[in-house]
Amino acid sequence: MKIRTRFSPSPTGYLHVGSARTALYSWLFSRHLDGDFILRIEDTDLERSTQEAIDTIIASMHWLNLKYDEGPYFQSKRLNRYNLVISDMLKKGTAYKCYCSKSRLETVRKQQIIQRKKPRYDGHCRNSQLNYNDDMQHVVRFRNPKEGSVAFNDIICGTIKFRNCELDDLIIRRTNGSPTYNFCVVIDDWDMQISHVIRGQDHINNTPRQINILQALGAPIPEYAHVSMILGEDGKKLSKRHGAVGVMQYRDNGYLPQALLNYLVRLGWSHGNQEVFSINEMKTLFTLDSISKSASTFNLQKLQWLNQYYINHMPAQEVAVYLMWHIEQLGIKTCQGPQLKEIVKLFRKRCKTLKEMAESCRYFYEDCQKFDTDIAKQYLCPVVRPALESVRAKLATLCLWTQKNIHNIITATENELGIGNVSMTLRVAVTWSKQSPGIDVTIYTIGKTRSLRRIDMALDYISNRTNSPNYPQKNLV
Repeated sequence: MKIRTRFSPSPTGYLHVGSARTALYSWLFSRHLDGDFILRIEDTDLERSTQEAIDTIIASMHWLNLKYDEGPYFQSKRLNRYNLVISDMLKKGTAYKCYCSKSRLETVRKQQIIQRKKPRYDGHCRNSQLNYNDDMQHVVRFRNPKEGSVAFNDIICGTIKFRNCELDDLIIRRTNGSPTYNFCVVIDDWDMQISHVIRGQDHINNTPRQINILQALGAPIPEYAHVSMILGEDGKKLSKRHGAVGVMQYRDNGYLPQALLNYLVRLGWSHGNQEVFSINEMKTLFTLDSISKSASTFNLQKLQWLNQYYINHMPAQEVAVYLMWHIEQLGIKTCQGPQLKEIVKLFRKRCKTLKEMAESCRYFYEDCQKFDTDIAKQYLCPVVRPALESVRAKLATLCLWTQKNIHNIITATENELGIGNVSMTLRVAVTWSKQSPGIDVTIYTIGKTRSLRRIDMALDYISNRTNSPNYPQKNLV
């Protein structure tokens, strides 16, 4: 049997981490067994489905590199197929038209609640002999079996059984002529020859209804695997307050897709005590029977740790490809300055996210227009002028521009003048901030011409400050 899995999100909002994990599990299962992975957009809810959500889902799949073999298919483009099947079911008696009004259904529901019965359709039109005009408003219901039970062996949860008498005759086509979700899913899985349905536990109650429809159609029954929920650290349903946002927001926040995938695969699946997995290792080791039945807990700090791990251990050139997107978002032009892979090497130990890295490296590419007043007031004062001038003179005559030679110049200046704050003064002079990688490698990477120009700017700032009538002359050294 050819393994065929599908990921079928509804385009009514962003792709959240729970859905992304389901997509990953479906993708890994198909890849592990050399099967096919299909993307299907379930957009039968025409009022809530949006093109923006569709674009975001597809962009998320591409960013995560979860390549699909077929699709994306859209349910909204398969309406004729669904209606043909419904027409055939009406002829065979496995479905029927229901003319019950909303007011009647509400009255029945209230009575059932008063009688402490489970609210469900009472089958009023199931075997009705009354003649109705075909133009009268109606829905189409599936004629669910009343006797026996439906059971299936869930690969994750084990055997699950429902009595048919607990399942009502669900609507498969609305009054406006549009087929419903539970029906479309069945036809799609049948037509697309889906062998395994991997989805969240919130779909377990839909499964017996879908199995009964498949049996009524004489269609094969796929195997099911229902994945547990993801909870926040407080044990409640995952939400934005726990750090759960759309997949593309993680990209925007500076996470690598490899880190997010590694984190998601471990939210419910394990292989010994191993924490870090390459994509190839995931595809080789992943099995559905290793997925836990228990709910998983989302921990943003763990994701941050993994992200920094990947920033540190992936080849710098690969990280630089993702960093470039963040550089572009900040409007930084990289034509003047080091290659981004060099920036990765400089900052990978210092930054937990690519966004932080992009924000921290601006001074390697852009010249500052003015110094921060508070920082300059502390570090660019007249007393440091001799040190700056001495370093500048030595750097200007340096023939071999290397990190080691720059380091030796800074050390020599400190020894000559008997001071120890040259590095911080230089850092403020060439980066306009108090934080950077080592000042020797920073000056080396910025380059000779630009470093000298920035030191000159700092010296000019000191001169202007010294000559200001508001400057207390008694403090001059």
